Amino acid sequence: MQDTQSPDWRDDVIQDFARSELFERTFQEGMELVEQTASYLDGEGRQESKLLSRNAALAYAAESMRLTTRLMQVASWLLVQRAVREGDMAPASACEDRYRLNAQDIAKAAEAEAARGELPRGLTRLTDRAERLYERVRHLDKRMYLESGTGEPANPVLSHMDKLRTAFGG
Repeated sequence: MQDTQSPDWRDDVIQDFARSELFERTFQEGMELVEQTASYLDGEGRQESKLLSRNAALAYAAESMRLTTRLMQVASWLLVQRAVREGDMAPASACEDRYRLNAQDIAKAAEAEAARGELPRGLTRLTDRAERLYERVRHLDKRMYLESGTGEPANPVLSHMDKLRTAFGG
C-alpha cells in the first residue's frame, strides 16, 4: 500500500502525471490553443473588433484580456509540468505557490456578459475552449497539489498501479 503520509508520495504523483499520455495531450492542446488565440487576436479578431459598437468593443477588449490571462496561466502551469518531466525541476519545487494556478477566479465583467451576443463568434469559441481547458487543468492542479495526503491518494489509478507493482515485485 502506498504511504500517503510521505512527501515522496506527492513527488511520485507529480512525476507520473508529467510522464503520462494525459499530460502530453493536455500540453499539446494548451499550446495549440495559445497559438490559435494569438493568431486570431492579431488577425481576424482585430478586423472583427473594428466593426463592433463601442460597448461591444469594450467587451471584446475585456474578454480578450481575460482569455489571454487564462491561457498564460495554463501555459505556465503546463511548462512547469514539462520541466518536472525533463528533470529540470524537482517535483517538490513544482508545489510552490508561484508555479501553481492562481486560485482566484478571473471574474467576467458584467459588461462582457451582457455584450456576449455581440462579440465575434471566433472570440467566443476560443473563450469557451480556454475556459474548458482551464477548468481541466485546475482540477489536475487541485488533485496533484492541494488535496490532502491522508486517506486515498489523489489518483486512484496510480494507487492501483502501485498495488500491482508491490504484488508483482515491480
